[in-house]
Amino acid sequence: MADGSPPPGPDPVGPAPAVRPFLVTAGRVAPTASGRPMPVETQVVATAEGLAFLDGLSFEQHDIVAACRLPQSVAELAARLRLHLNVVRVLAEDLRAAGHLTVYVPDVDVTHDASVLRRVIDGLRAIPNSRGVLRDTD
Repeated sequence: MADGSPPPGPDPVGPAPAVRPFLVTAGRVAPTASGRPMPVETQVVATAEGLAFLDGLSFEQHDIVAACRLPQSVAELAARLRLHLNVVRVLAEDLRAAGHLTVYVPDVDVTHDASVLRRVIDGLRAIPNSRGVLRDTD
């Protein structure tokens, strides 16, 4: 409102995150040495060293390593932890470089197979939204 008071009714956007993504990644956006982003289907899994060093990691890094006890894709990890995809990409690359994560980048030829992409889409649709409701299908 003009007087500085909030408008009546619920906030349509919701509360702002406590920490902006660029602060978590120190402003970095190109997570790999090649400058190309890590593909969303890249599988990540915690190493024994990473699990042993959990208490020495920052909040987001701790959550990533702890969530990666079993292999999962970068996209799944971002959705599960409710972190921006690019934040997970940057932090996963940092954790890989430190020896806390093992990263498996899929073969490019396989990822362009339509049946694989269809299974990924179906898997993403099977993840309920924040209200526990499954997304609509085609």
